[in-house]
Amino acid sequence: MSDDAVLVQADGLVKRFGDFEAVRGIDVKVRRGEAFGFLGPNGAGKSSTMRMIACTSPRTAGELRVLGMDPDRQGPRIRARLGVVPQQDNLDNELTVRQNLQVYGRYFGLSRAQVRDRATELLRFAQLTDRADDQVDPLSGGMKRRLTIARSLVNEPELLLLDEPTTGLDPQARHLLWDRLFRLKQSGVTLIVTTHYMDEAEQLCDRLVVMDGGRIVAEGSPAGLIAEHSSREVLELRFPIDQQQANVPLLHDLAERVEVLPDRLLIYTDDGESVLAQASRRGVRPTSSLVRRSTLEDVFLRLTGRTLVD
Repeated sequence: MSDDAVLVQADGLVKRFGDFEAVRGIDVKVRRGEAFGFLGPNGAGKSSTMRMIACTSPRTAGELRVLGMDPDRQGPRIRARLGVVPQQDNLDNELTVRQNLQVYGRYFGLSRAQVRDRATELLRFAQLTDRADDQVDPLSGGMKRRLTIARSLVNEPELLLLDEPTTGLDPQARHLLWDRLFRLKQSGVTLIVTTHYMDEAEQLCDRLVVMDGGRIVAEGSPAGLIAEHSSREVLELRFPIDQQQANVPLLHDLAERVEVLPDRLLIYTDDGESVLAQASRRGVRPTSSLVRRSTLEDVFLRLTGRTLVD
C-alpha cells in the first residue's frame, strides 16, 4: 500500500492528562476512502484519540501522521484539509442557517462568491434548503446536526472526523444522518467516526477498532469481528426477579456460552429457536424470550465482560 493511501497512521499513540492515561499506546491505520470507526463506551479514549487526529490536542507519546504530516509541526496545514464534527453542536445561534455556512467558509479563505455557491450546495445536501433563512435556535436536533456536518464540509475536506454524530437524535433523524454520511463516503470522503452505538458502527464502518480503557481490544470489519468473537444468533431470556440464576445450570450445555446480565440471560448459539425448544423441555420458563442475530455489543461483552452502556 502506498503512503498516499494511508491518511492517518498512529503507532504507540499515548495521551495523558496528569497521572491519568486516556489513550494507552494504540496503533491505528486509516486508509483513503474508507469509513473507519472507534467503538467503545464513554471514557474508552475515543474522543481523546479524535482530538489528537484533529490537531487540537497534542500527543503525549508515540508517532502520529495525518495526511502524511506531523500534527505537532504542521497542524494548521492539516486542519485546512480536515472537516470536524464535534460531539456537541457549536453553531452560531445569532446567524441564519445559510449564514452559519457562509461565515465558516470565510475562515478558509473562500471568496464571497465561492461561499455563496458552496452554501447553496451544502444546504441541498443537508436537506435544509427550505430553512436556509431561518434562525438556528428553532431547528430540531436532527436539523442542527445536519447543519453542523454541512458546515464541516465547507472546505471540501479529504478527511471528515465525526465524534458521536447521532447522540441524542431520534431514530428517524439518525437514519437520515446515516444516509447523508453514506453519500459522502460514496463521493470519496474518508470518514472517521466515534460511537457507542453498535448499530451505527455496523451501518457506517468498513473497519473499526473496539476500545476499552484507552486500549484497542479488537480490530476488523463489523461482520468479521462478530464472526470471530460471537455466535450467529443470541437467545435472550428474561425471568422473574430472583429466578434468573437458578436457570443457568439448565442452559450451560445447550450453547457455546451463557452470559448472565442483571436483567437477562444471553445464550450464544447458531440456532436460537432450537435452544429455546430444548430449554422449554427442561422446564425453563422465562417471562419473555427473543432470538436475534449477534451484534458488536456481543463482541464487546465477550472481550471485556461488560456491556457498552455500563
